[in-house]
Amino acid sequence: MKKVAVLFAAVAVLAVVAVQALNLFDHYFPWGRMWETPAVKPHEQPLLVMPAGSVPVDGGEARLRAAAASDLFNPFSPQNPVVIETGEALYATYCAQCHGRHHDGNGTVGQSFSPLPTDLRSPKVQETEPGLIFKEISYGVPGGRQPPLATTIEAQDRWRIVAYVKSLGLRN
Repeated sequence: MKKVAVLFAAVAVLAVVAVQALNLFDHYFPWGRMWETPAVKPHEQPLLVMPAGSVPVDGGEARLRAAAASDLFNPFSPQNPVVIETGEALYATYCAQCHGRHHDGNGTVGQSFSPLPTDLRSPKVQETEPGLIFKEISYGVPGGRQPPLATTIEAQDRWRIVAYVKSLGLRN
């Protein structure tokens, strides 16, 4: 029993000596164990003033959402081959999964929908004004399966997709 008590006392003494040594190290040496760390004090310097115009208050997505479809016009020509090529690549990335490679609504994902996604070469779509197609791509179709893609695809790229879809023409 004496051996256990002596061992316990020795461990206790060693622990106290170790704690005291760490305290001395922390207080008297500049390279202590993070005894005093630099703090983030954000208000010690004056806050930066943002220049006028840094935060948009007009235009952008809010303007597009609020506008009537008839007031929206595609800034890109459906006859411009660069726009059509870019629109085709964007279609393949964002739309083909549902509308399909052949624009008929038989995409990999679209096949599981009932009814199928819209045939983009149908008279219904091809006769629709570009502004309405843009709004449906951007904000979805109420009561439909078209997801809103305004936060996924930039506005200019959505217009390129509209130009591409309009360039497809009617299905024969």
